[in-house]
Amino acid sequence: MPENGVATVITRLEGGAGVVALRSAVALVERHCPVTIVTGGGGALVEQARKAGVPVVIEPALCKPVHPGCDLLALWRLRTLFAERGFDVVHTHTAKAGAVGRAAAWWAGTRRVVHTYHGFPFHPFQSALRRGSYVLVERALGGITDVALCVGSAVTSEALRRALVGPDRVRTIGVPVSRAAPRADPVSGRRARRALGISDDRLLVGAVGRLTYQKAPEDFVTALALLGRDDVSGVWVGDGDRRAPVSRLVESELAGDFILLGQRSDVPELLPAFDVFVLPSRYEGLPLALAEAMRCGVPVVATDVNAVPDLVTAGTTGLLVPPERPELLAGALARLLDSPAEREAMGAAGRKRVDERFDLDTLVRVLEGVYVDGGPEHRTK
Repeated sequence: MPENGVATVITRLEGGAGVVALRSAVALVERHCPVTIVTGGGGALVEQARKAGVPVVIEPALCKPVHPGCDLLALWRLRTLFAERGFDVVHTHTAKAGAVGRAAAWWAGTRRVVHTYHGFPFHPFQSALRRGSYVLVERALGGITDVALCVGSAVTSEALRRALVGPDRVRTIGVPVSRAAPRADPVSGRRARRALGISDDRLLVGAVGRLTYQKAPEDFVTALALLGRDDVSGVWVGDGDRRAPVSRLVESELAGDFILLGQRSDVPELLPAFDVFVLPSRYEGLPLALAEAMRCGVPVVATDVNAVPDLVTAGTTGLLVPPERPELLAGALARLLDSPAEREAMGAAGRKRVDERFDLDTLVRVLEGVYVDGGPEHRTK
């Protein structure tokens, strides 16, 4: 194991990527691998990390939007931190931390640089110029990356197709799904519905994620409006910069019959309340929330983007629709809401898929191997 420890660097310790980074760090610390989380912030997950015995360094200059002044300051401060602490490994997550953190680690002479692609900063809904610029930046960063961990096979395929990193330095991983969460059954379902204030005689369609452009919450609201059913309620667990416009859309399209629940720390306990889980995203990697809903046994309707088909086989473990097509999303929801037997069958198949393929211990074994195998001589010069 790395004697001088691992720096896990993430822009914000939040969302699915934050949970993956935190669970991995806690598991490694329990196996006597010293890990320090370096982040720009993150609220509840930061406190969870500290309570679990994982040191956290807050670097305020590490922020999400592109900001040359803050980015250069973060680069300098991270380089100083890495050099002073002498970490054996710097492992970055998310685009901004991946760019600034990998450059700082290379500058500090860190022995091993690892990056996890939870998705990509480029996507089809950007201008060609912006998308191309991001691809060029990622290719340059790939030259100073010893191993790229790709969350899902479609993420791996795109990283290789775009030549972001050499094929000998790519590994495909899954997400560490919680094994402690209750499974969907009448008892856990009623308990979760009481927590949400939803009666047992209503059908509940739910989503979990940040209220951002990427997650397309407005498409979910529009799909429910297109259903035109008064026996169906919706809930969104999570918060973000699109809360205000989504709230206005809920009031105009659904007369308020939709709960914007905000950020919650008990998401696994709430999932059994859902009759159907929805992922309406425009683009993704391999969403942890989707995997945890399926592990709970909740049937899913998701957009056919990036690595989502790693989990959702259309017609078997769930239903897939194209992104930005709320009318097709509504049709898929209607199909499952009208067929309890199909919901049950897909929920069971989804649970089996996740149980077979996603495990925290497997991910940690991959990390342990990646952290000790080789060094900077393996990078592209």
